[in-house]
Amino acid sequence: MPNKSIHYAWIVAAVTFLVLLIGAGIRATPGVLILPLQQEFGWSNAQISGAIAINILLYGLVGPFAVALMERFGLRATVCAALGLLSVGVGLTIFMTAPWQLTLLWGLVVGLGSGMVAMVLGATVAERWFVQRRGLILGLLTASSATGQLVFLPLLAQLVAWQGWRAVSLTVALLALLLVPLVALLLRDRPVDLGLPPYGGDALVPAVNKHRNPVARALRALGTGFLSRDFWLLGGSFFICGASTNGLIGTHLITACGDYNIPEVRAAGLLAMMGVFDFFGTTGSGWLTDRFDSRLLLFWYYALRGLSLLYLPFAFDGSFYGLSIFAVFYGLDWIATVPPTIRLAEQSFGRENAAVMFGWIAALHQVGGAFAAWVAGTLRTQTGSYFSAFLSAGLMCFLAAILVAFIGSGRALPDAKRSRRLMPETGSLAENG
Repeated sequence: MPNKSIHYAWIVAAVTFLVLLIGAGIRATPGVLILPLQQEFGWSNAQISGAIAINILLYGLVGPFAVALMERFGLRATVCAALGLLSVGVGLTIFMTAPWQLTLLWGLVVGLGSGMVAMVLGATVAERWFVQRRGLILGLLTASSATGQLVFLPLLAQLVAWQGWRAVSLTVALLALLLVPLVALLLRDRPVDLGLPPYGGDALVPAVNKHRNPVARALRALGTGFLSRDFWLLGGSFFICGASTNGLIGTHLITACGDYNIPEVRAAGLLAMMGVFDFFGTTGSGWLTDRFDSRLLLFWYYALRGLSLLYLPFAFDGSFYGLSIFAVFYGLDWIATVPPTIRLAEQSFGRENAAVMFGWIAALHQVGGAFAAWVAGTLRTQTGSYFSAFLSAGLMCFLAAILVAFIGSGRALPDAKRSRRLMPETGSLAENG
């Protein structure tokens, strides 16, 4: 029975926070395995980066289908299945002896599992369970996802140094497995299942049709996106977001530090520092999203990120101080883009469709991440330096700042109406009351 003094939405949010935290940490684990795998097997940076690129790509592409699965089978069943897949996929990596096995397990299996417990899960929970404080919840859940990628890295890097990379694989596989009973016990699909309105709402919100084909639902949403200029502006800016964060910095910063003889554990500490500041930056972004124009927020986020990336190549001066400045500044902006991006998707496509549409926008985020992970690794192999990768990413962020300025342009309401015509069976809260 739901607690009478605490709305059950907060319990759902807390469980989701933990799932996103652990799931993101698992997905980011290959960042600390690049050097150990190179040393043990002699695999090139390009080979390992290729597997990571597949992981990042699937992490995004699975998103819209994961939303449809959550609508069809419920949050609890979908998340438990994802955690089981992650546990099996990561656990089997201890038996790897060839690059194709790395691609299959860390790339394909872990990519599929982590994509089901990615940013779209946070968006789905926020849209279903909250009317008030939705921006804040989006900020908190998004922060957990990004912080999980970063905060666990120094711990995992230290574990690599003490016990080897196989101990890391077993540890994160066990973490995923231990989450399954907690999710099964506490996670619930929608407030109406407990006879509750969403937090801050005053009426029960009926569930959507659970008998829809999940694949058809996701593809229909993609068709809607193809007809919307705002979808491409949001997706294009989010492509650059992914390229400049988890694709480049999340994957390659530790290796780039190694080029300047900065120890792996110390470099992973930089990512942990980013994770701490990201938590405050992204949570603050959610609070700001409840109060200010999301386009203006995105403009500044991307412009400031571009400046920080242009600074980064000059921060490798042999001192930890210069990189620490980058870590603090960049961490505050790491993934602060998510709450305003989800808000703009909601304004364009309607609240009930926001999660699945954001799933496709987030897919482009991961395409950008995969592209940057592969290109940066290839450039490093060919030129011996990450300089051109950092410079290009900084310039791309300035382009993203320009793109977001054109989102909406007074057409958000027509876009939402068009979305309801193309996805009539989903409706929106405006229609459903």
